[in-house]
Amino acid sequence: MVTKIATEKAPGAIGPYSQGVVAGNLVYTSGQIPVNPETGAVEECVKAQTKQSLENVKAVLAEAGCTMEDVFKTTVFIKDMNDFAAINEVYATYFTGDVLPARSCVEVARLPKDVKVEIEVIAMKK
Repeated sequence: MVTKIATEKAPGAIGPYSQGVVAGNLVYTSGQIPVNPETGAVEECVKAQTKQSLENVKAVLAEAGCTMEDVFKTTVFIKDMNDFAAINEVYATYFTGDVLPARSCVEVARLPKDVKVEIEVIAMKK
């Protein structure tokens, strides 16, 4: 059984998709872009964008009963690989411990709303 995750604490879907879904004990988030769900604003700085994207991921996970500690796989889409170090600096504050999530990081030509970063995760409910 697959159930939809929906929260007002993360930006709403801007297309025909869910913010996330739960399938069994796995939680899949859609890619979260750095839109502030309260204001609709997007900061210019890539570090601020990374932080907001991760806060949005965190909100979707929370709605599903998970935390960032439950994440075992992430995919990071970035507009410019030159931002890799700055993104990692912020990312590292959200994922700590002995076992870090597996990750893919891909530079892409363009992201929704012309943002600099988008992050999706897979987590396991305990």
